[in-house]
Amino acid sequence: MFRILIVDDDPAIRLLLQRTLKKQGYDAIVAEDGMQGLQKAETENPALIICDWMMPHLDGIEVCRNVKANAGLSTTFFILLTSLGSVEDRVRGLDAGADDFLSKPIEMNELKARVRAGLRLHQLSRDLQHQKRLLEDELAEAADYVQSLLPSPIAAPVDISARFIPSRQLGGDCFDFYWLDDDRLVVYLVDAAGHGLKAALPSLSVLNLLRSQALPNLDYGRPSAVLSALNSAFQISDRNDKYFTAWYGVYHRPSRTLTYASGGHPPAILVSSTTAPQPLRTPGLPVGMFPEADYQDATVTIDPSSSLYIFSDGIYEINLKDGSLYGLDPFIELLDQAHKGGSGTVEAVVEKVSDLNPLSYFEDDLSLLRLVF
Repeated sequence: MFRILIVDDDPAIRLLLQRTLKKQGYDAIVAEDGMQGLQKAETENPALIICDWMMPHLDGIEVCRNVKANAGLSTTFFILLTSLGSVEDRVRGLDAGADDFLSKPIEMNELKARVRAGLRLHQLSRDLQHQKRLLEDELAEAADYVQSLLPSPIAAPVDISARFIPSRQLGGDCFDFYWLDDDRLVVYLVDAAGHGLKAALPSLSVLNLLRSQALPNLDYGRPSAVLSALNSAFQISDRNDKYFTAWYGVYHRPSRTLTYASGGHPPAILVSSTTAPQPLRTPGLPVGMFPEADYQDATVTIDPSSSLYIFSDGIYEINLKDGSLYGLDPFIELLDQAHKGGSGTVEAVVEKVSDLNPLSYFEDDLSLLRLVF
């Protein structure tokens, strides 16, 4: 049974509306003024409110504004009862959040029809909210599943830690690191375009494909060859419009060299205590965008005092309070200062970035890996 709240300072109108709506099978409750109406709206959570416009102390416009500002009453349908018929008055009512109007003197058949229409919209809003909650729960479960697939930190012979923070919507970040053999360490990060399950699936497919080494005749110790193989396996088609960026590196422990290749991805940043930060990126289009994409290897020697940061763009593409974008260059400076100041852990870096973010969440997935050599 739908509950309907009637707010009117005229006892005759309250009684007439209450009796009429009860005969229609509704649970009709009444309030004598705007303040009492707001209190009953919060405690009774009605599906629909019929509220007189002209009342002392708190008029219908203010009641409507307060109801619409209450998240718990977001699906409540609000009908303003008024003898005011000008366009300007209707505009005022709509601006306050009114969903419909009912003119005085009240025509009972019109009242019944508008109530039925309002309750249909209320039920539709409730159903949509329910579906939204189900979808959010499913996305949260999917984010937990992605988290469960990510590798655990390792301490030696290379100290690797990582942080993954999914946005409100599941995104396309995924990463892995493991020893290919006794001498070679593989580390990579993939970021699929877009959000939702459709973006997460390509990243998870890459993770499973590389972890199982299912790509045939491939040297997984050669980054450019790996990206080329992925580019062939994940080409955009009529059924799949997703591409992804990737950074892939192989650290050779005996020679202390890191060979890497990237495809449209932000550079990894090599920082040390004695030199300026060094961006590590090679030319290359995002993976899956064009069949003829070419990927190149580069090699760098790792100084013992170095740390390597690999990340997705969600960690620096942040809209600041003043409306400007934080950006890559300030983030590189943050990494350099944190490393030289002894506060370069992934937790400390993410905390610094979170302090810059005016929102309580990140608008894109955030992934950050730190390798200490």
